[in-house]
Amino acid sequence: MDPRPWHRHYEPGVPVSVRYEDLTVPDLLARAAQDWGERPALIFQNFRCNFRELKQLSDRFATALHGLGVGPGDRVAVHLPNLPQAVIAFFAIQRLGAQAVMTNPLYTAREIEHQWNDAGCTVAVTGDWLWMQKVRAIRDRLPVRDYVVASIGEYLRFPLNLLAPLKLRRARPPLSAKWPVENGVHAFRRLLEASPPAPPAARIRMSDVSVVQYTGGTTGVSKGAELTHRNLSCNAQQCSVWFTGLEPGREVLLNALPMFHIFGLTVGTIWPVAGGACIVLQANPRDLPTMVKNLVKHRVSLFPAVPALYNAINEFPGVDRLDLSSVKYCFSGSAPLPEDVQRRFEQLTGAIVAEGFGLTETSPVATVNPLRGLRKIGHIGIPVPDTDAKIVDPENAAVTLPVGQAGELLLRGPQVMKGYLNSPEETAKILRDGWLFTGDLAVMDEDGYFKIVGRKKDMILCGGYNVYPDEIDRVLMAHPKVFESCTIGVPDPRRGENVKAFIVPKPGGPPPTPEELDAWCREQLAAYKVPHLWEFRAELPKSSMMKLLRRVLRDEEIAKQKAGSVA
Repeated sequence: MDPRPWHRHYEPGVPVSVRYEDLTVPDLLARAAQDWGERPALIFQNFRCNFRELKQLSDRFATALHGLGVGPGDRVAVHLPNLPQAVIAFFAIQRLGAQAVMTNPLYTAREIEHQWNDAGCTVAVTGDWLWMQKVRAIRDRLPVRDYVVASIGEYLRFPLNLLAPLKLRRARPPLSAKWPVENGVHAFRRLLEASPPAPPAARIRMSDVSVVQYTGGTTGVSKGAELTHRNLSCNAQQCSVWFTGLEPGREVLLNALPMFHIFGLTVGTIWPVAGGACIVLQANPRDLPTMVKNLVKHRVSLFPAVPALYNAINEFPGVDRLDLSSVKYCFSGSAPLPEDVQRRFEQLTGAIVAEGFGLTETSPVATVNPLRGLRKIGHIGIPVPDTDAKIVDPENAAVTLPVGQAGELLLRGPQVMKGYLNSPEETAKILRDGWLFTGDLAVMDEDGYFKIVGRKKDMILCGGYNVYPDEIDRVLMAHPKVFESCTIGVPDPRRGENVKAFIVPKPGGPPPTPEELDAWCREQLAAYKVPHLWEFRAELPKSSMMKLLRRVLRDEEIAKQKAGSVA
């Protein structure tokens, strides 16, 4: 690759181009079992296994899946939160040369039906409570032949194996359920233990699809991004060279990011396996006391997370009295990271929090801030090795924009997806001449650092000006009385759109007033960017990745306006 302005800011030891090992996803686990076989691989509450055991468990389950007719190219749904069974099933699917379809347990029946039919899943691994609450009723509308049903408590050890089922059944809604014996429905652990760890050998190429990862569907129907073994393996290797100074076989990573999201799958699961790091699994990312306990108890050194989680830990009662000094590196993505949140978490832990950027379509990591050297707060950093980027005119992609001018961010590199499953037209829109059109609006500065200013679809057109809500939220989140902020544009017949900010005040003190926030914004933003409308809430809508959902707030505002006009 020709020199780019960002290359001079790579820290010592980080290459411009990586000499990639041709290791498929199952090869990464096989090597970990060989090199670090007795080192801990997975921790989930009081369950533990080492890499040799994880390899054996996944091989057993691969044999079981083969017995259900799964072979190369077949698609298997994994419909679970972060449980040992999800990790075992994922690597078992890879071992057979099949393709994993990671499915959000929070999906409604309609969403499950769309995803599994679009992917043509032949087998699904699901939870007992999910089977009874959602899947069983739509079984006749799905292409799945066989279901493998897991229980949260089945891999827990005494006494949790006795206590957990009672507690889980009392949850609302219940997280455990008894299910009737039916044809084509199998118990996970029973099926695994009846199978030898000797699945048939599969010829897997780096160009083969490993995962069909569905997008969030924020711009329409959810689409399945086809990610190859090369995409995922290269992205894990890019992360490994970027995060310098790690000790192979000795790091501990807390994965509270759901595996059904590409951030939690690649950075939270595949990358640590590639480096022999122990994965501490957390099933519920909203369970903050358990998260903090896991960080302290297991001496976690790597903590990939989203800004909402760092912010929540900063505000956790008594966090100043806890020893979080084991945390070395954090990787923040999925949403803008406010400067005060970043600095506060770094003060608490002594860790380096590197803000980055990626998409489902980039496996996901595309840019990251350097760990040392020139680090620009509020920026998504610079492209990782072998990754190119440019800013183009959103209306004419043939025009590359100069430094400092906002436009659409384009990316290319070995981590960019093969395309969308069953969607050649959508693929052609987003992949052109080797470039991925991200749909994100960004600015590149003279050093080659990128800053996201918004999504094309989120940009607010206010009185003839382009307003980027991410910029406003960064300013508002820095206010000492603001816990969270989410800014949207609401239709206005005179101005086109008005800027409206939804605010969650910080707990334990007086809430900010609109006048205070208006004055705060006017000190740091041009007048046309300052919100005209304010709404204070106890909480804001979030996805399963704890990402603020602007579209939900926008839909609510449009519905209110329609109701008002009808009245």
